[in-house]
Amino acid sequence: MIEITYEFIVGLFIVVGGLLTLAATVGAIRFPDVYTRNHAISKSTTLGVTMILVGTLLYFFLFEEHFNSRLVLAIMFILMTAPISGHLIGRAAYNSGVKLAERTVTDELERDRKKGKQANSL
Repeated sequence: MIEITYEFIVGLFIVVGGLLTLAATVGAIRFPDVYTRNHAISKSTTLGVTMILVGTLLYFFLFEEHFNSRLVLAIMFILMTAPISGHLIGRAAYNSGVKLAERTVTDELERDRKKGKQANSL
């Protein structure tokens, strides 16, 4: 009985991770500009890949009785680097002059630059 519960939990992590990664793909296709696409990809993929790796870690730990420290390192690496890289890609696009979508209501970074309140530029 407990093994079925473990299988369900592992499967749930992997399926939800796959669905989040699929949502990132749909966002990359449907969103209008580089900033919203970057947001969809960085957020959904970070959580999706992390959930898949956690499901894999649980599988090896619960069924194979093997703790894989490389998976833990991969999870930590993705959680630390993916949001930062998404932010830097968005900032680089903005500094390169990539235009916002026409539907964008406000450009807060431009407003802050005009006021001179922007923190150190990357």
